[in-house]
Amino acid sequence: MRKIIVGAFVSLDGVMQAPGGPQEDPTGGFEYGGWVAPYFDETMGEAVGEMFAKPFDLLLGRKTYDIFAAHWPYVGADDPIGPLFDRITKYVATRNPELKLDWQNSQTLGSDVLATLRELKSEDGPDLLTQGSTDFLQTLLSNDLVDEMNISLFPLVLGKGKKLFGSGTVPTALKLVSSKVSTSGVTVNKYVRGGPVVTGSFEFEQPTEAELERRRKLT
Repeated sequence: MRKIIVGAFVSLDGVMQAPGGPQEDPTGGFEYGGWVAPYFDETMGEAVGEMFAKPFDLLLGRKTYDIFAAHWPYVGADDPIGPLFDRITKYVATRNPELKLDWQNSQTLGSDVLATLRELKSEDGPDLLTQGSTDFLQTLLSNDLVDEMNISLFPLVLGKGKKLFGSGTVPTALKLVSSKVSTSGVTVNKYVRGGPVVTGSFEFEQPTEAELERRRKLT
């Protein structure tokens, strides 16, 4: 069985848009492209290295694929990520399954993305790692397909932009399996599935009249 693993750089208010540079994704009037760069330090480099250390294939939305395909094949051999991304398989979610993808070892997920994803997960092989791909992540999260999340939480608020979690996300508990803080204040967290959401209560066993009145006003 292959796992789907989310890799995400996220602001405190949940924004993922355009972490890499001003022209990466300015859609919607987003003005803060490149917000990750000032926080990237040795700890962050190690965290990225750990995420890419085990065998994986990339699972990308079309827009992120286009961003990667215009960058990583051209970085040269001095940057190990470029040759690595060239070598591995890139699976791309696109509304045009007949689209020709020029970057080597790239293929679309076809017309039935969910069926293809479930088939890929059932196979033996390297895990499927997402990077960016905010719109595509909504499909994964709303269909409960994510097994692990590597979330780097940055100490800033961006106000608006494309966010990690949408309204269709399936509620679930997560288990924190590792966490570290970079010198720049980024919290690097790894989560795995933790089962269903469990609730509790700090309310009085017998609610007060004031509480009962408050509840009546809510309906």
